[in-house]
This record gives sequence, C-alpha cells and structure tokens, in this order.
Amino acid sequence: MPITIPNDLPAREILEGENIFVMDSCRAEKQDIRPLRIVILNLMPTKIETETQLLRLLSNSPLQVEVTLMHTASYESKNTQKSHLERFYHTFSEIKDKKFDGMIVTGAPIEHLEFEEIAYWTELVEILEWAKTNVFSIFYSCWGAFAGLHFHYDLPKITLPKKLSGVYRHEALDKLHPLLFGFDDEFYAPHSRNAGVDMNGAQKVPYLQILSVSDKAGAYLLADTEKMRFFVTGHPEYDTDTLAKEYFRDVDKGISPGIPENYFQNDDPTKAPIKLWRSHANLLFSNWLNFYVYQAVPYNW
Repeated sequence: MPITIPNDLPAREILEGENIFVMDSCRAEKQDIRPLRIVILNLMPTKIETETQLLRLLSNSPLQVEVTLMHTASYESKNTQKSHLERFYHTFSEIKDKKFDGMIVTGAPIEHLEFEEIAYWTELVEILEWAKTNVFSIFYSCWGAFAGLHFHYDLPKITLPKKLSGVYRHEALDKLHPLLFGFDDEFYAPHSRNAGVDMNGAQKVPYLQILSVSDKAGAYLLADTEKMRFFVTGHPEYDTDTLAKEYFRDVDKGISPGIPENYFQNDDPTKAPIKLWRSHANLLFSNWLNFYVYQAVPYNW
C-alpha cells in the first residue's frame, strides 16, 4: 500500500523507480480510510538519503502512511540545501498542535558528545516531552536510541573503544514478541556508531525489555511496550552502499578507519558489499507499524 508524500520530494522519483506505490494528498483524501500519521525527526546530516531510506521501509506495508518530515530549528544543517528544508520539512513549532500515530527519531553522528553538549539538545528534550502526549508510539534509531534511553530512563550511553562498523549477526531473545514476528532465530543488521547500551542498567529498568543482542554489537533491539517505545541501536534502514560511502569518506579524510566487518566480499573494500539485512529491515518496520501503531492506536485517539 502507498505512502503519501509531496509530488516533488526527491525521494518520490527514486521510490517509483523501485515500483513502490506513492500517492499525493489529493488521491489519498478520496480513499475512505484514515492513514497512519507518522512524523520523522530527521537528525542525520544526509537528510535526503535518510528520508528516502526510511520512506522505502515504511512503504512495505498494506497500510496507508502519511509522512511529515521534521528538522530542528536550533541547529541548521550544513549538508542539506535550505530550500529542501523549507519546502519539505517542518519545525517543532509548526506541528506541536497536531497528534501523530507514530514517530521516528533518527541517528546522528554525534556519539562523541555528551547529550547536554549538543546544540539542539534542549529542543530535542522539548520535542520528546511533547511526544509523551501527542505521539502514540516512538521508534528511536541509533544515536536517537541512546538519546531516548537517556531521556526516558536516565540511562547513560557507553563510549566504545573504537568505532563499531559493519554487519553483525544478532540473536532474537524473545521469539514471540510481536516486534520480532517472522524473524529468523539469527539475523543480520548493520551498525555504524561509537557508543553502546549500558546492558546492566537497561536490565534494571521496569518494562524495558532487551529483545535482541549481538556478541560483537551488544544490545540491538529494546522495547518498552507499556509506553510503546522502541529502541534500535543499529541502522536497518541503510542502503547496500551506505557503509561503503562512510568508509571511503573517512579514508579520503585521512582518518584510517577500520574496514566494515562482514560487509565487503571477502572483507576486501575493492569488491562490492553484500546486503544481508534487507528482509530483517522490512520486517522490523512493518511489525512496528502493524502491531504498535495500526492495531494499537485508537481511530480518533
């Protein structure tokens, strides 16, 4: 089923080329169903790439999804044209009087900073406080997951000795949990981060359940189904070549990054990467939309 986005959003042409059903608001209004209203707080510097990745995953569902894009007002993106933000994005002040069925908070390459040192932290706290009563279910990704765990449960992030970059095998701990419906017992997901979850602290939080772990990547999926909050420490939305782009970018900067693990064929960066996480990523987002947004949210909540 379709996602409803503006006609001239750059992601539209890409998605239509992949046979993904997108529609404009005029056609959506003629359908006698209420679309799920999802707001994406996009904190990534490469906003167009990230919004396209997330829209691709949100489209893989029999549900109609109406997407609103949001960016922070207290920090101006240096990697996305201002005209794109003005045309397609909203600030918090522009949407704070609305309610949404779901919200996605993306990652950001700022794990080396303490939360309170981040330029838009005060604004983010205001948004997350608002979301407690104006958003039914929240999906936090990568740095967004660490920020959400800190905000809701006062859990610190753990600084890793070196950047975790690669595609890692994960174990599904609760195979009957709706978020893991259809998952294999073991599955793969990409990571690109310098921080991790305090496992001991997380295990002590009431209602917070660790759903999936990796021997090398640590906690991956955490859920508070009492509050409809979900935390994903990796990047299931990544395209096949996203880790490669990050790797070669750092090489060009002279940073000498480690080669992403289990990613390039034979761990050789001159060869093409292999995407091992496509089915898992689609299941993860469709399960969240189905079980914790569509089936849980009241029609006129």
